[in-house]
Amino acid sequence: MIVAVMLLLVTAGTVIFHFMSPWWWTPIASNWGYIDDTIIITFWITGVVFVAVMLFMAYCVLRFRHRAGQRSEYEPENKKLEWWLTIITGIGVAGMLIPGLFVWNQFVTVPPGAAEIEVMAQQWQWSFRLPGKDGELGTSNALLINGDNPFGLNPDDPNGRDDVLIEADDLHLRLDVPVKVSLRSLDVLHDFYVPEFRAKMDMVPGMVTYFWLTPIRTGTFDILCFELCGVGHHDMRGNVVVDDAAAYEKWLQEQETFAQTMARAAPPMGQETDIALKADQAVARTSPQD
Repeated sequence: MIVAVMLLLVTAGTVIFHFMSPWWWTPIASNWGYIDDTIIITFWITGVVFVAVMLFMAYCVLRFRHRAGQRSEYEPENKKLEWWLTIITGIGVAGMLIPGLFVWNQFVTVPPGAAEIEVMAQQWQWSFRLPGKDGELGTSNALLINGDNPFGLNPDDPNGRDDVLIEADDLHLRLDVPVKVSLRSLDVLHDFYVPEFRAKMDMVPGMVTYFWLTPIRTGTFDILCFELCGVGHHDMRGNVVVDDAAAYEKWLQEQETFAQTMARAAPPMGQETDIALKADQAVARTSPQD
């Protein structure tokens, strides 16, 4: 009796905690309400199964408890019970799988005309690239990455000259504009996750993964790395700011393009000649005299 009562109390306590828990979702800030719906369906299916199993265990403990003079029966197979369990389990798994597949298909099917941004992860910071006035991101190659070109952009690609580069700073998105988020990693596995967007995706070195979203409310939201990526994983955080059109354009005008970055990194005109001349003079001064 005591064990049966404890099982019932655990069941009741779990259900009450679920509905009264202070730890719940943050207010959604993107179009992905389907993610919440899918999680709720999973909660209902797994919750009903949990309650049913716990109640069945309590019933069995009480109904089949040891009593003097009562003999147990050995029944190794029960075809009827096995069929019922197989059918009910199959329905439950399908109920959790089908909504997830439906949402996943939408999650990676980018609508026509969506803007595109790139998120680049490295231990332990976030960097971002946005298209310039041409609306297209230039090509990139990991072999081109260096101190002056941290994104590895192809300097010969005209589409990349006006790309906006944001290194270790806040990402800004425009309200109510669909955007494709392309994801790259320079070193190890990372995961781009914004809880308010209900959007996350692994970032695999050597691959470009992606998803899309539409921000639906303004504000500043945390970017988290949701994949253990090293000793600084806990501190790999960033911010994404959703602006209205006017605020977004003002911020965008203040950012530096790839062409401006390369111009700033290049030595002034004639500096290479001066350096070479000074080197030759130094060699001449140290050379032995005839």
